Amino acid sequence: MKTKKILSSIYHCLLWVVLLTACNRNVNTPVNTGSMDWKLFRGNPTLSGYTDTPLPEKPVLKWSYKGDTRTVSSPVVDSGTTYWSDKRGLVRGVDIHGELVFEYDLKTAVEATPMIYDSILYIGRIDGFMTAISLARRDTVWTYETLGQISASPNLMKFSGRKAIVFGSYDNYLYCLDAKNGEELKKFESGYYLNGAAALWKGHVIFGGCDAWVRIIDCKTGLSTDSLQLEAYVPASPAIKGDYCYIGDYSGNIYKLMLEDGKIIRHKKIISEDSENGSFVSVPAISSDAFYFFSGDRYLHAISRMNGKLNWKYLLKGKVGESSPVVCDNKIIVCTKTGIVSILNADNGELVWEYDTGEQIVGSPAIIKDHFMILTAKGTLFCFGNNKK
Repeated sequence: MKTKKILSSIYHCLLWVVLLTACNRNVNTPVNTGSMDWKLFRGNPTLSGYTDTPLPEKPVLKWSYKGDTRTVSSPVVDSGTTYWSDKRGLVRGVDIHGELVFEYDLKTAVEATPMIYDSILYIGRIDGFMTAISLARRDTVWTYETLGQISASPNLMKFSGRKAIVFGSYDNYLYCLDAKNGEELKKFESGYYLNGAAALWKGHVIFGGCDAWVRIIDCKTGLSTDSLQLEAYVPASPAIKGDYCYIGDYSGNIYKLMLEDGKIIRHKKIISEDSENGSFVSVPAISSDAFYFFSGDRYLHAISRMNGKLNWKYLLKGKVGESSPVVCDNKIIVCTKTGIVSILNADNGELVWEYDTGEQIVGSPAIIKDHFMILTAKGTLFCFGNNKK
């Protein structure tokens, strides 16, 4: 009996220690996922541009690889190897040490950012084909032809129990294909070109088009569940956090959509068209308490998600264009067309670090453990990491 009482006392003491430790833990302590992957545009299927992988504390340039061919792609990373395609259709893979380890020539123009799933690289082409390439065999697995150019990255979804990729084309259709064999599972007609990527939300696909409509598709049934017409066409992708979708139109308006059961139950224009803001062609980045977007007046804006008020804004050294910000735990990384890479404090907008690549940047950063990758429009890949040998 005494032994049982002693063990019970020890158990309760340990329990109190655990509870007190949990209560005293700083809720803002960064969480490091430690991932060496950034396999799709914006880092995750919701296209939120958020990762809890922190940026290096004191970044230094580890190496650069010169592709010497123009590209508008953003980099993607699989197990530490960075992949992209240039405008001539040459797909490259450069490992974490800066060595070229993969090449595959599509022999046709490419502008889209690739996506990687299960050692297969999926990439859309200007000639309207979606191509799946085996990274292991260095060979084409399948191709699928649409009737218009493909400019955006595909996304990964589950459709009728099968892994599928979803992407838009300039033939006005959103396509859903079996990831293994390229079989068409479903296609959805819109009113005009689809230029941006589709985002995933709770078994649904959300996308905007050049007909100014935002549409929601149920991944189980393949049926449209809701739609909303905006004031101008949508050139970029939506970004989703929780049950809220943020999306901009070309006029410079940004909308907040509240989602429930496949429906847009409320929507609000939170940023209005302004002569200083210009057109909106990048994707917002979203954290738990704020969203961040670029405006044509060269500012990065941080807006409270709770009350819609401006937290801060930061004047960038040059216009941004199609590049999009990425929130990395408590910091935010941005690139400009003038080639400047900046890291800011996400809470107050203070500049933490800056680097001039000397080359135009139109793509978005890729973030992995202890590193981040920047791909310039000239085809140069910059790898930044911690200040260690």
